[in-house]
Amino acid sequence: MENLSRGSDPSGAAGPGDAKREASEGGSVLARLDRLDVWSMPFLFVGIIGLGFLFTFYDVFDINVSFIQTCVALKHGCTPQNALTTLRVPVALNLAGYVLGTLLLSPLSDRIGRRNMLLFTMVLTGIGSLWTALAPDYTNFVLARILTGMAVGADLSIVNSYVGEVAPRRDRAKWISVIFVNSSLGALLGIWLGLFLTTSPAPWPKGLSFAQAGPGFVDGWRWMYAVGALLALVAILLRVQLPESPRWLVGKKRFREADTVVTAMEEMAARRGPLADPAEDIPVDTEIEGGYSAFAQVLGNRTYLIRFLVLVFMWFFAYVTVFGFSAGGTSLLTSLSYPPPEAGLINAVGAFGFLLCALVAVASAERLERKLWLPTGAVITVVGSVLVAEAGTSSLVAFLGMGVVFFGFNIWVPMTYALSTESFPTRARATGFGLVDGLGHLGGGIGVLLIAPEIPHLSVLGAFLLVSGFLVVAAVIAQFALNTRGRRFEEVSP
Repeated sequence: MENLSRGSDPSGAAGPGDAKREASEGGSVLARLDRLDVWSMPFLFVGIIGLGFLFTFYDVFDINVSFIQTCVALKHGCTPQNALTTLRVPVALNLAGYVLGTLLLSPLSDRIGRRNMLLFTMVLTGIGSLWTALAPDYTNFVLARILTGMAVGADLSIVNSYVGEVAPRRDRAKWISVIFVNSSLGALLGIWLGLFLTTSPAPWPKGLSFAQAGPGFVDGWRWMYAVGALLALVAILLRVQLPESPRWLVGKKRFREADTVVTAMEEMAARRGPLADPAEDIPVDTEIEGGYSAFAQVLGNRTYLIRFLVLVFMWFFAYVTVFGFSAGGTSLLTSLSYPPPEAGLINAVGAFGFLLCALVAVASAERLERKLWLPTGAVITVVGSVLVAEAGTSSLVAFLGMGVVFFGFNIWVPMTYALSTESFPTRARATGFGLVDGLGHLGGGIGVLLIAPEIPHLSVLGAFLLVSGFLVVAAVIAQFALNTRGRRFEEVSP
């Protein structure tokens, strides 16, 4: 690693004076970074970073509608009526891959850099999607979903860490919410493309009259994953332009590179108004290396261990609800005797509630403490569940209810992403996020495995309240998290 300190001992050993100069140099860069109160990178970077979110949520939601066709094509004995039972395996193993990816790949971001790993995870994502599209049998389909899960799991933790480290201190949740808008677009693309390519034509509002699936076109699901591979390729080509996180560079004593990145950010921020004077230098710890030793920084430190336990249980229960509706929504309704085209359409229309909630999050993310958003979302999800159950034969009420459900189980997510990144230090931020988000995803897999067999025996109201009830539990757990809104990273997580 390059030694940028002046006045080093000729032997190469760093003395007390070197350590002080390093701390001063790094602290000065962080102080300059923290004074920036506007987004200080090209706005194109928002889209480039957001492609990761778009793909991740496209990958979650593309299976929602399309899996029925996939299952019938690849799994002997699979029918639209029993597809929910078969869905348990690929969803659970995809989530297992997600956990594995966050645990293996996220710590590498703390060692070799955010940008480098953002490129690697997107390459892995593209390979997984292409393998899924070409899967010759059910076993290959499941294996491909595991690989894709590994990639998107790590990518999500690194994207959130990166955005949190370059966004204005008082607007971290807002800018994560801006990136999160791409998630809603990915969800809409995944669901509507699935409806168009993998369901049979049916008159509105029981389906899409121009849907393409039928005896002459049974491979629409393959095209779904081919689109995912194309999205990954575009993201790879664009992500090459991203600079490294200056906070990560400071932690690695690469002060000259950090200074270059921050100087460019200052120049861009100055175009929107005069800059405030930097505060006093921010204390930094540049001694601890990242990588797999970062696990010890999270699990071996009592403060961070407590935060880890609160957040991992919160995400665990929340993801039961999230994946119950996002990955299994169409299969859930089909198992409750809705025809597949109608079940898919209800989910596709409901997904616009996701887009609306992302836009609301951009405007309102910083108005409440992070942990208060989850109970807000839980209440909204329960209300939407009741509306869907009471819809009866009214398609309009069913559409509205599912829109409220999608709004509720997503509105809290970007703020809680911000909370998770803020709860761990820069030297182990991606690792900490990967641990709580990755292990939390086990809740989604276990939920699908345990809940799916019970759904056909429940009423629509009972099924929806069962799935949404886990979000209520998560909301209670979230209240034990700390308050982080507007505080410096180094203050909250030294």
